[in-house]
Amino acid sequence: MQERETGKTAQPIFKNEQWIWEKHYPEGLSWRMPVLKKPLFHVFDHALAHYAENVLCDFMGKSYTYKTMGGYVARVAAGLQKMGVKKGVKVGLFLPNTPYSLMFYYGILKTGATVVNYNPLYVEHELTHQIEDSETDIMVTMDLKFLTDKLEKMFTATRLKKAIVCPMAGALPFPKNLLYPLFRAKDVSRVAYDGRYVRFADLVENDGRFDLAVVDAARDIAVLQYTGGTTGVPKGAVLTHANLYANVQQTIGWVGGIVDPGRDVMMGVLPFFHVFAMTVVLNCAVWEGMKIVLHPKFDLDALLASVEKHRPTLFPAVPAIFNAIAQSPRADKIDFSCLKYCMSGGAPLPEAVRRSFIDKTGCANLAEGYGMTETSPVVAFNPAQGKIKPGSVGMPIPGTIVEIIDKDDGVSVLNANEKGEVCISGPQVMKGYYNKPDETDEAMRHGHFHTGDVGYLDAEGYLYIVDRIKDMIIIRGYKVYPRFVEEALSKHPAVVECLVAGVPDEERGETAWAWVRLKGGRAATEEDLKEFLKDKVSPIELPRKIIIREKPLPRTAIGKLDKKAILVEEGIAKA
Repeated sequence: MQERETGKTAQPIFKNEQWIWEKHYPEGLSWRMPVLKKPLFHVFDHALAHYAENVLCDFMGKSYTYKTMGGYVARVAAGLQKMGVKKGVKVGLFLPNTPYSLMFYYGILKTGATVVNYNPLYVEHELTHQIEDSETDIMVTMDLKFLTDKLEKMFTATRLKKAIVCPMAGALPFPKNLLYPLFRAKDVSRVAYDGRYVRFADLVENDGRFDLAVVDAARDIAVLQYTGGTTGVPKGAVLTHANLYANVQQTIGWVGGIVDPGRDVMMGVLPFFHVFAMTVVLNCAVWEGMKIVLHPKFDLDALLASVEKHRPTLFPAVPAIFNAIAQSPRADKIDFSCLKYCMSGGAPLPEAVRRSFIDKTGCANLAEGYGMTETSPVVAFNPAQGKIKPGSVGMPIPGTIVEIIDKDDGVSVLNANEKGEVCISGPQVMKGYYNKPDETDEAMRHGHFHTGDVGYLDAEGYLYIVDRIKDMIIIRGYKVYPRFVEEALSKHPAVVECLVAGVPDEERGETAWAWVRLKGGRAATEEDLKEFLKDKVSPIELPRKIIIREKPLPRTAIGKLDKKAILVEEGIAKA
């Protein structure tokens, strides 16, 4: 047996002894399943070989089969190669969820080039930083003014050389494709095709013949995926073909028992520029020949209508979306019996939200998971078939090692139920941060990835995330975890969403403030909420101030509650 010597325990790495979670793995699943290294575009090729006539995606009523999409992918790859795109070139995707997202994602990969995902809501300084940092020379976008107006400035402010413009009308079914330019004329951009801009139609005007890139899966970069930038400047996580291909295998291996290949329907409301959607909604769905119901943005009415029409069986989302459904009177009239498994990620899932969603829909299989940009992203999930533990993010998925490391020495592995920093090893862990060797060395200390999250493993190997180390509030030397206080607040029957953050305090160093939005028709005062919390949190954890807001709390593009934004709104500067 090989062991890692640590200050407290010796953990088995290979062969004979089991990790704690292996002893409690769902029946029929193996943590030690083989994980292969292949080019990421093999995911699409596999699906094309097995499910050519199946519908790959439906976008606002227009469907594309795998065979049809295969033709577009080939023509995109051929067109890109004629533009000089090859291994080493970075091509950005700056567009909402549409069929173009799939065409270019797999088309870029087949040329050997690297995909760089961009949030369409980026402002100019965010675009400037990421274009320069990632060395993006070509951008794929759509003929929407809110996108092209920002890109126009990038041609002079950055190294950007060309932008491929895809028409929104071209992705729509008849007669929407004719009506869109007429009724949404103010939203449609008018760019000059002067060499900087390339029409999508011109790019794909070819016979689809291209030279498939020879890819070293373990070394070549498939995607540069940028972190959210909550701790300073966003960094590009280098995700190789092997990293992302491994995470598809691992995730499918974990949920495969409930998947019906070629028949399941995936709800595609999460944006593909986010790593959770890229792996789970896109790559995992494609591998299994599913139909993806594409939404260009989250709209509750459109989402509920597509549940009625398309009957999705798998539904990955963030807690804010599950909460919106749980609070919607219209959802009372929707039949959700089609849902087999709902996957919550991207942010902590309050138990009150989970319970409300289950009560509303009848889907008991709402399971929380855990992952990060740097891990492709899936690390752990509650079982699709097996014990779901509320409050836990589940067990490590196959091939993934989770260790809880002492935060003080950064080396010692802690025992079950001891809180420390969550550290990850596995084939899905990034190669490093792009062109940032110091940050890479800091994150990848001692042979595993240091997540910056505080958590623990219970006696059955289920992982619990307590909070982010950086979000931890230090009050007179006492550690307060915002997530714990948020969970307590969310149990109040009048609270629909809440957020807790640390605020500088001369006397205490820091103090906790809470921001709360109430459910429609419900009332509560700051004093009511403090009284409610008295037997649920310690006196030092009790927020010094609770602010009740009428408008929604600020969120990131994928729906995470945004502590950084709330502090900015309040004019609070943190060191």
